[in-house]
Amino acid sequence: MLQVKAGDLDKMGLLFERYHRPLFGFLFRMTGQTEASEDMVQTVFYRMLKYRHTFTGEGEFRTWMYHLARNVLADQIKLNKRAANQADINELSDRIGGGTGADDHLQQEQNQDMLSKAMEKLSGEQREILILSRFQELKYSEIAQVLNSTEGAIKVRVHRAINELRRIYLLLETGRKTHEL
Repeated sequence: MLQVKAGDLDKMGLLFERYHRPLFGFLFRMTGQTEASEDMVQTVFYRMLKYRHTFTGEGEFRTWMYHLARNVLADQIKLNKRAANQADINELSDRIGGGTGADDHLQQEQNQDMLSKAMEKLSGEQREILILSRFQELKYSEIAQVLNSTEGAIKVRVHRAINELRRIYLLLETGRKTHEL
């Protein structure tokens, strides 16, 4: 990015190739909208070019990129006046430790559906921090930079978000079992 900042705009293609998929994943998990996420990725890269002078090189490029992505997402939410609420449940289930095996496909689908519903019930902040830490695999220090917080505060927020997700999931599971009886 420092080379792009210095005027070597050809390097932007390399950055796009390297980061467009993780960026799309983040935006899609926050919105659940494929086309809107693709558009937002383009907007983020446009803003990278437009605001390249603001990149100092002191922090990681990914941190700066996610700052821009969060701003684009906030703008999109304001335009659409809808909250983000969908995630790729298959991947989340694997990362959190869910999944029941191939023998019980129906049970796995039900568990994934409940996990999806539990993610929807999390606050936007909790959903975002889980996506950044579990899907985007950012380090706590990187998330702290993105969210203008401290690493210790991020660890606490991730821990609380996972506990809240677990609590909501168990409530949904209990309700499903009661309903099945």
